[in-house]
Amino acid sequence: MAKPAQGAKYRGSIHDFPGFDPNQDAEALYTAMKGFGSDKEAILDIITSRSNRQRQEVCQSYKSLYGKDLIADLKYELTGKFERLIVAYQMWELSAVARVELKGTVRPANDFNPDADAKALRKAMKGLGTDEDTIIDIITHRSNVQRQQIRQTFKSHFGRDLMTDLKSEISGDLARLILGLMMPPAHYDAKQLKKAMEGAGTDEKALIEILATRTNAEIRAINEAYKEDYHKSLEDALSSDTSGHFRRILISLATGHREEGGENLDQAREDAQEIADTPSGDKTSLETRFMTILCTRSYPHLRRVFQEFIKMTNYDVEHTIKKEMSGDVRDAFVAIVQSVKNKPLFFADKLYKSMKGAGTDEKTLTRIMVSRSEIDLLNIRREFIEKYDKSLHQAIEGDTSGDFLKALLALCGGED
Repeated sequence: MAKPAQGAKYRGSIHDFPGFDPNQDAEALYTAMKGFGSDKEAILDIITSRSNRQRQEVCQSYKSLYGKDLIADLKYELTGKFERLIVAYQMWELSAVARVELKGTVRPANDFNPDADAKALRKAMKGLGTDEDTIIDIITHRSNVQRQQIRQTFKSHFGRDLMTDLKSEISGDLARLILGLMMPPAHYDAKQLKKAMEGAGTDEKALIEILATRTNAEIRAINEAYKEDYHKSLEDALSSDTSGHFRRILISLATGHREEGGENLDQAREDAQEIADTPSGDKTSLETRFMTILCTRSYPHLRRVFQEFIKMTNYDVEHTIKKEMSGDVRDAFVAIVQSVKNKPLFFADKLYKSMKGAGTDEKTLTRIMVSRSEIDLLNIRREFIEKYDKSLHQAIEGDTSGDFLKALLALCGGED
C-alpha cells in the first residue's frame, strides 16, 4: 500500500450496509436470541456485515424496542467460540471500519532557518564540553527533510560533516537516537536491517518489524539505500542470513510488490477458504498458503479476508496462526496480521514490551521512536494509553534517564 500524503485518510473494508434498517436488525437479533437456543448464524451475519456506525444504531433501537442492552444479551447468548468471535471483532474493528488519519509527532518547523540551526549546532559542539540540550532541541523539532538541509548547510559553512561531529561529541543511547534522526528514513531502515543481520546472531524481530510494516514505496526505497550503502542487494543479504520458510517470507516482503487495490469480496472468500481448509497439523502447506495471501494481498483486501475467515471458522486468523505455527514464521505472520488490523497498535505493543520488566530494550525503543515520529507516533500514543492505562510519556519517564530521556520525550511530543 503506497504511503499516503500527510493528512490522507485510510478507509477500511466494511462499509454501510445498503437498505439498512436498525429496527429491523434489532428485531432480527431479538428473534435470534429468543427462546431455547440461539440462531448464531443470523447473529453473525448481521454483526459482520454492518458498519460500526450502523451497529451503534442497532444497539440504540434494541434498547428502545425491548428495554434491554444488546451487548449484554449477546454476551449471555454467545459462549465459547462465538464469544471469542465478538471479542475478535471488537479488538480491531476501529482500524478496519473507521477513517483513521495518521499523524506523527514531529512536523516541519515553522520559520525554518538552516543557517541558524547549523551555526547553533556548531556552537553546541565547539570547544570544551558539549551542549546536548541544544542538539536535542534542534534535531528533535525538525522534519527529516529539514535535517538534511541542515547537514548540507553545515558542510557549506564549516567544511565539516555534521554526522562525524555528532559522533565525536555524543555517545551511547543518545547518539543512536540523534544519529538515527539525522539519516534519511530509507537509509536508517537499511542500516537497522544490516545491524539485525550482523555478527553471530540474527535479530529476527527487527527484520520482521521493518519488513512487515513498511509500504511498497518504503520497501523499494530501502532496497535502493541498502544497495547504495552496502554494495549488496537486500535479497542477497536476507538469503545469506536466514533460512527455510522464514527466509521465503522475508524475501517476499522485501520485494515491495504487495497489491495496492481495494478489496475483492469473491476473492477474499476464496482466500479465506484457502487458509481455512488446510488440515490441522499440515504445517508446510499451511505456511505456504498463508504466505501466498498475507505477503501479497493489499491491506484493505486482507481485512476482508480476516472477516470472511472468522465467518467460516469462528476464530480470528491471528489465533489460528498462534495455534498452528511456531518460531519466526509464526512471529512474521502475526506481525503482518497485527499491522493490517491496526499498525499503530502493533507499534504501541512493541514499545510497551521494550520497556516492560527489569531491563530496557533501547534498540527497539529507539528504532520505533525514530522511524514512526513523522508517520503515526501520535496514533501510537493514543493506542498506548488506551491499552495500557498509562501514557507513552509516562512509560518513557519511568524507564529511561538523562539526555536519552530528554530526546525521547521531545519525540513523544507531549503527555496524553
